[in-house]
Amino acid sequence: MNQKRQPNYLNGYSAQLQQQVQDLLDAGKTGDLLLKKYPAAHALSGERALYDYAQDLKDEFMRSSPPISKVIYDDKIHVINNALGLHTFVSRVQGGKLKAKNEIRISSLFRRIPEPLLKMILVHELAHLREKEHNKAFYKLCCYMEPDYHQLEFDLRLYLCHRDRFGELW
Repeated sequence: MNQKRQPNYLNGYSAQLQQQVQDLLDAGKTGDLLLKKYPAAHALSGERALYDYAQDLKDEFMRSSPPISKVIYDDKIHVINNALGLHTFVSRVQGGKLKAKNEIRISSLFRRIPEPLLKMILVHELAHLREKEHNKAFYKLCCYMEPDYHQLEFDLRLYLCHRDRFGELW
């Protein structure tokens, strides 16, 4: 196997699939493949638009889940740790009352990716409102909100491999 740069974003996938990705990268074909499937970046560059988009997804699929108080792009999240986004649950005592907030932070790296890929990340983080662990129920919820969840996650990981070698596409 050519070890120029083994994509660490694909660790959970089979060796055969990892080799196919490596072959596509070596042939310089990943960019064309991704651009054909996803020709343009999303238009949700502002945090208000990102929050509204996430809130619309939550209202459609998870109406009874706890509210989200913040959805932002975060420059401090690095995908090196396999984190595409983060969900945080913050509890504070304020005037004798316990205040709870759910926050979603998306890596700023994803400010200019296609909308289906951004949606997959938001679906993942929203699913954590109900399911804290990455278990069967969690992925079932992700697929309920986005039927192509697993393909989109793979495509995003393919993009990250491409980006590491060739730079951004969108």
